[in-house]
Amino acid sequence: MSYTRGGGVLEQERAHHDHAVPAYCPTQRYPGTDRTDRTDLLDPTIAVPTSAVRKLALPLWVTAVAAILVAIDLVAVTVVLTSGWASSSADSAPATTSTSVLPATALPWPQDGQSAVTVEGLGSLGTMGEQTPVPIASVTKVMTAYVILADHPLDGGESGPLITVDRAAAEESSSPDESTASVREGQRFTQRQLLELMLIPSGNNIARLLARWDAGSEDAFVAKMNAAAAELGMTHTTYTGASGLEPTTTSTAVDQLKLAQRVMHNDAIRSIVAKPSTTVPGVAGTIRNTNTLVGRDGVIGLKTGSSTPAGGALMWAANADAGGKTWLILGVVLHQHAGTNPREGLDAVLDNSRTLIIGAQKSLASALATGQGR
Repeated sequence: MSYTRGGGVLEQERAHHDHAVPAYCPTQRYPGTDRTDRTDLLDPTIAVPTSAVRKLALPLWVTAVAAILVAIDLVAVTVVLTSGWASSSADSAPATTSTSVLPATALPWPQDGQSAVTVEGLGSLGTMGEQTPVPIASVTKVMTAYVILADHPLDGGESGPLITVDRAAAEESSSPDESTASVREGQRFTQRQLLELMLIPSGNNIARLLARWDAGSEDAFVAKMNAAAAELGMTHTTYTGASGLEPTTTSTAVDQLKLAQRVMHNDAIRSIVAKPSTTVPGVAGTIRNTNTLVGRDGVIGLKTGSSTPAGGALMWAANADAGGKTWLILGVVLHQHAGTNPREGLDAVLDNSRTLIIGAQKSLASALATGQGR
């Protein structure tokens, strides 16, 4: 086990998760919640009642223009509903969104924190909980990897340039207060190897090393992270560090889902986060993925996070076989058991996410089998 302390707060990234996971129960109910399942989609064929138009006694050209504007507005709403998320210019995102590509979907949402799920190629399965910014801990490293690869792309199985471990990264590797990868000053690793050491065992020191290598300083790199978030429409996200150690790095499940959709189209990230473990020459032993869901129940990534202020956080990706094809389901679950110890938060987010993943897979298969999925 390794731990992270930020401002007197302890963060833990566990290499093993052996807590018992309850079986998914399709009849499970959650009374008194603000879940966002729904029973239908907007009907873009709705027309303005002609009787109402006649009562206005407006000229024909005015009513024609009005009808066109109504039709355009309805089409725009339908496009937003099926895109997987809806943007907002308000100070905080809506508490819930009542959009779903599946009618009467009853997903086993976590009752703590906030969650969001989407199916690539179909759209949103809805959200759960208040979508206000919360600490995201080491889920931050997904944006770090995204920015690094935007500046230094890796094609196919390319390893990238060699990067030298500096004194700061070496000294931080022995910190008992944060999750790190054990490296020595002067060692040289490829860009891909360092991305593995950052994303798989969640090495905070490696995240900061990559930030300095890319931008000259961590502050300069954080500016790039926030610029990338703005470009992706992550309007409720603020990055203050490359590792996620800082509790001031905050976001929402809906915002992080936008990032998940983007990074799962990057071959380098996708191949790394799908590994249950790895070995890196120069680093002792087998390096285990903190996301212990990888490799079972169709899970193929992405990234864990845990700290006292963040609780447990998980950005996840899973395949689902339904309707004669394989679908990619993406989800983000944040703020699980926040305020408790990091291990309890991580256990909770892994358990709750696994239940949600299995529920989403079953609901999607059932809906497509009965022709209910859009």
